[in-house]
This record gives sequence, C-alpha cells and structure tokens, in this order.
Amino acid sequence: MIDIVQIMDILPHRYPMLLVDRILELESNVKAIGLKNITLNEPFFQGHFPENPIMPGVLIIEALAQVGGILASKSGAKGKAVYFLSIEKAKFRKPVLPGDQLILDVRVLQTRGNVWRFSGNAIVDDKQAAEAEFTAMVTDKG
Repeated sequence: MIDIVQIMDILPHRYPMLLVDRILELESNVKAIGLKNITLNEPFFQGHFPENPIMPGVLIIEALAQVGGILASKSGAKGKAVYFLSIEKAKFRKPVLPGDQLILDVRVLQTRGNVWRFSGNAIVDDKQAAEAEFTAMVTDKG
C-alpha cells in the first residue's frame, strides 16, 4: 500500500488537483489500483452542480492518469515527469457522487521507450463508473 504522504513524494499534484488518496495494490510494469474518497467538500461540487453534485468526468480520467503516473514512477520512471499525450475510448457509465469510494484500476497496455499506454477503469460499488485508454510520456522534469 502507498499512502498519501508517499503519493505526494511521487506526484507533483496538490490540493485541489491531487485526486488519489491511496494506492491499494501495485505490480510494477503491470497494474496499480488506487482509491479516491469522494466527499461533498470537494471544490468542484460548488459548480458541478450545486443542487445535484456529480464528479466531473474529466476529473475521473485525471484520477486514473494520476494512478498511471504513480505506476510509471514505481516501474522505473522515479523522479521523472509524466504527461498526458492522448485520451481515447473514454466512456462514462454511472455518476460518481459524494460519499462514493472511487476505485481506480489502471493497467499497462504497452510501453515503448518513454511512451506508456494504459487502460483505466473507475469503479464504484463494484460497478463501472468510467473507462478510458490513455497515453503518457515520461520525461525529465523541467
């Protein structure tokens, strides 16, 4: 397990953009499973939407990408920056609401040099909330 303090040592993100609370499982170069506890105190709920709070889909994809960044870092890219190159096949299946625990299951599809391709599934209560494939580039910071 990787806790929030260790996550902050890996990712450059901070509040309100740090969207992973814990890594539950990690197999280097294969997969990582993260957790995000969704509370009504999330800043995005102020505008999305005040009367019907729903986590924005793009932030669900960002949370998956952050888990992918942690996976890449723990698979040999430690100390490097990880940047999105593309997002494909994104689908949103069920709303993510305050009180939900969002499970972020990210798998490596392919690595080629400094380019990593991932598939991600966001799950709430054993039901798929969102899915996407995404590509990232690992590079030196700066």
